[in-house]
Amino acid sequence: MAFIGYARVSTREQDFTGQQNNLQTSGCERVFAEKISGRHGNRPELLALLDYVRAGDVVVITRLDRLARNTRDLLDIAERLQLAGVGLKSLAEPWADTTSPAGKMLLTILAGVAEFERGLIVARTSAGRQAAKERGVKFGPPVKVDPQKLALAKAALDGGQSVSQVAAGIGVHPATLYRHLNGGKDNGSPDGNGLERGPAI
Repeated sequence: MAFIGYARVSTREQDFTGQQNNLQTSGCERVFAEKISGRHGNRPELLALLDYVRAGDVVVITRLDRLARNTRDLLDIAERLQLAGVGLKSLAEPWADTTSPAGKMLLTILAGVAEFERGLIVARTSAGRQAAKERGVKFGPPVKVDPQKLALAKAALDGGQSVSQVAAGIGVHPATLYRHLNGGKDNGSPDGNGLERGPAI
């Protein structure tokens, strides 16, 4: 079994000497260190560490935010280490220690909470889209009106028909018709035909 450290500082910070000293003091025989933002998905030294460790090793970090960008990222890394038979230990967060039964249990609970939150987000997004559809909001690429239909629409409007009537006649939303009559721009102001602005889509 070997303790392998990982240190990271963002591009705004000075250096990782403090982290390296703490990791070496805790017994790490090797430390992978890099200066890169935590938001950056491609972290070469982290990838090198994951490729280097072997079953029975323990990855040691000074704090969880040095390793992961968010809870989901932490759980993904912890799961990858677990599948490889490698432990994970944080010096600043004693509970984050997968070499102990309590640490394993807590990470399992966190994984459940993360999945629950993801389900809530999906449900809220779905409910929001459905509510928007019921209000007439249309999703997807903008609807195009071919020149022939647009010419017919202009003639109908000049003849006194309302925007709603003309839009229904050519099978589009009033806001879509308004946008095409204004050269693709929906600025919300009436044009020369006295068109009112349709609801946003």
